[in-house]
Amino acid sequence: MKLIDLIKNIKPLQVIGNGEVDIYGVNIDSRQIGKGHLFIAMKGTQVDGHKFIGKAIELGAAAILCEDLPDTVPYPNVTFVQVASTEDAVGKVATCFYGNPSTKVQLVGVTGTNGKTTIATLLYSMFRKMGHKCGLLSTVCNYIDGKAIPASHTTPDAIELNKLLAQMVDEGCEYVFMECSSHAIAQKRIGGLKFAGGIFTNLTRDHLDYHKTVENYRNAKKAFFDMLPKSAFAIINADDKNGIFMMQNTKAAVKTYSTRTLADFKARLLECHFEGMYLDINGKEVGVQFIGKFNVSNLLAVYGTAVMLGKKAEDILLVMSTLHSVSGRLDPVRSPEGYTAIVDYAHTPDALENVLKAIHEVLNGKGQVITVCGAGGNRDKGKRPLMAQEAVRQSDKVIITSDNPRFEEPQDIINDMLAGLNVQQMKKVISIVDRKEAIRTACMMATKGDVVLVAGKGHEDYQEVKGVKHHFDDKEVLREIFANQ
Repeated sequence: MKLIDLIKNIKPLQVIGNGEVDIYGVNIDSRQIGKGHLFIAMKGTQVDGHKFIGKAIELGAAAILCEDLPDTVPYPNVTFVQVASTEDAVGKVATCFYGNPSTKVQLVGVTGTNGKTTIATLLYSMFRKMGHKCGLLSTVCNYIDGKAIPASHTTPDAIELNKLLAQMVDEGCEYVFMECSSHAIAQKRIGGLKFAGGIFTNLTRDHLDYHKTVENYRNAKKAFFDMLPKSAFAIINADDKNGIFMMQNTKAAVKTYSTRTLADFKARLLECHFEGMYLDINGKEVGVQFIGKFNVSNLLAVYGTAVMLGKKAEDILLVMSTLHSVSGRLDPVRSPEGYTAIVDYAHTPDALENVLKAIHEVLNGKGQVITVCGAGGNRDKGKRPLMAQEAVRQSDKVIITSDNPRFEEPQDIINDMLAGLNVQQMKKVISIVDRKEAIRTACMMATKGDVVLVAGKGHEDYQEVKGVKHHFDDKEVLREIFANQ
């Protein structure tokens, strides 16, 4: 593709060199540059890509897209395109290079604090069961129809994202369901994509280490709906006070879902057991293999999206009854001793509250709840005491332990959590730095009819310590403990 065609959707400040040069690849990582590639110099939160322009040229870059020109411009046989913001430009360039793949599928984005993975994954599973080839872009794993592609971020960078979408198009995918994180929206990773629809789940405190304020975090989510075209739909959780804010400036057709108030898509919980629930959705009863009122909301979002994508209510409910929960989301592991262990990804106060509520709805006062939880290192410290408070409020016993300490000392994180508890609350709590030992201790405390909640890591099969990922899987640990009971 000619460089001049590749940059047709952006507004360069200037082009120095030959705009007709052929471009054979687009990269933001200088290490991936090959002969004839375009290197886009991004000013990241950790590293400034402008420092690697020389390296990219050495490796064969034919063109450089940047904000700041190097002092040595011009270079022989290298074209420089200067723009006001490479962050704004990268998505548009990547979309163009890969042939605008998002226009060739029905792309649906899911954003919000909690529920993104569940909703996107269930939509992917549902539409595949309905006979469609589908793509999934999620925290847990990316899928091109049935082929798994490991995920390193909730939302890949703009180039990787368009590359994956192009592969999905090549494989004949008709629908793609995608988690849209606040980081990805704020960093314009989804810039240039055309969405058929968007879903807003909820908004609670999270990622303030990056966004600094709740308002910035909320505005990042809202920016997704602001960018939706008139041809798209927006499905909003009417039970969340931020729902109205999200739809203020959207051009999309707005639909609402709710378990509490009037909405386009409405549900009531009829019965709840650890094996599943019976629901009434828009006047029709269905049995599902999920628990928890928050999952009623998630399933409503799935139902509403499927309706907006043209599926019949009867077909949606039939397939919905066959779906299973996402790995690491309210994921039960049965103990031979007669208690239930539940693994869940809950890593925010709100998510922990929802999971514990779901457990109590099923227990109905019978049996104890023993919670094992921690908090991630190098992330929002303000939520640490809130996590501990929520665990204590809804649990009979709590063990505070390590999550992913990253570059922090595990005991320091635990101390931050314990700082939120008073003397009375501390009577319920012990702390054990070693996560495996903490889980083992919780299981030793449990008796028949109890529930052990292991929260925070869910689907993750690693623990990140000092920049190194060590294999660690909560479900594996539980099964090992059960095998030796």
